[in-house]
Amino acid sequence: MSITVEVRLLSGKTAAVQVGLEETVATLKHRAQTELGVGKGRLLDSSGSILDACVLVEHAGLKNGDSLTLHVSRVHIHSTAKAFAAILSDGSVVTWGAPRFGGDSRAVQDQMRNVQQIRATLRVFAAILGDGSVLTWGDAESGGDSSAVQHQLNNVQQIQATRRAFAAILCDGSVVTWGAALYGGDSSSVQHQLRSVQQIQASSGSGMDQLNNVQQIQALPSAFAAVDGSAVASGGLHGGYDSSNVQDQLQNVKQIQAADRAFAAILGDGSVVTWGYAEDGGDSSAVQHQLNNVQQIQATRRAFAAILCDGSVVTWGAAFSGGDSSAVQHQLTNVQKIQGNGSVFAAVVGDGSVVTWGAAGAGGDSRAVQHQLKKVQHVQAIEDAFAAVLGDGSVVVWGDAARASGAVQEQLRSV
Repeated sequence: MSITVEVRLLSGKTAAVQVGLEETVATLKHRAQTELGVGKGRLLDSSGSILDACVLVEHAGLKNGDSLTLHVSRVHIHSTAKAFAAILSDGSVVTWGAPRFGGDSRAVQDQMRNVQQIRATLRVFAAILGDGSVLTWGDAESGGDSSAVQHQLNNVQQIQATRRAFAAILCDGSVVTWGAALYGGDSSSVQHQLRSVQQIQASSGSGMDQLNNVQQIQALPSAFAAVDGSAVASGGLHGGYDSSNVQDQLQNVKQIQAADRAFAAILGDGSVVTWGYAEDGGDSSAVQHQLNNVQQIQATRRAFAAILCDGSVVTWGAAFSGGDSSAVQHQLTNVQKIQGNGSVFAAVVGDGSVVTWGAAGAGGDSRAVQHQLKKVQHVQAIEDAFAAVLGDGSVVVWGDAARASGAVQEQLRSV
């Protein structure tokens, strides 16, 4: 026996789809996608609940004439240091890259349905599913093994990550942590205080005292910079990030960006102040006269790139890490956004194309995929590669990890 249901897109476009009661919801969804001419999505019933694609139509409680909604959303890409995880529009996940860094998700792939959110440490991914449970994969010692707390990971609302640990806020305001103890994975000493928690902020270094009215904190591997609207304070090993030499200039700070061993602060008048290790971008004197009306700054490990209000770009720091953009400077016009990995910058320009510079093998040479990099919506980076989401929802990968995406390229083309 068959039934006919109406499937509607958020745009208002509809299609009448026929399906047998003994067929799966996945079959119904595939037919609807074909009829409506769209990619993968999530099928919702009239109450807004997501239908399980593996369930038979009759067991899903669907009746002839029911009205359903097919929700097609953009692909979201997340990354550890050496692997990517893409949430596709149907709530499934595709991973690629170094297996020990989360590039291999086969152990949990059969459970990976209706994924709502992903967070990552340097080596592990954690996914919140639609029912509030959590899946983890990657390096066990960095949070990839959550078995000890799995019974507590119910009704999870939010997850934050440090370099090697996770913290989850549950719907009752309590907190569950796991991963490397030295990186925040063991919260037993403060567990009695973790009640009615609203938000968690993760860092990767050590703290500072006497910070009042702080609006933003930027972390380095062993230092912090805090913005209170009028000053910046920092700390670190051997005073390597000490801002005392520029403290008098650090007034009306709007934004801070960090490389591995240097900081760059945008002031209210659009100028920039830098400090830290000179060779890593802490000394911007060579380009200081160009750093006017700066809108945004991004960083690799050892260099910075600033977008000015006219869409041009100024770079400084280690040349091999993206600090020298002279070879592509003529292409850097009307730049909309920049993403940096360990040693390469990728800039999305106004026409949706991408310009790259820095270490060639880590994504600085994008010539092999330039013909595909059109109508780029978003770029995500790992240590030595990039992934770009295009306007049609497909994904283009380049850099050292590009070869690892071969096994999933078909899925990434048909999202």
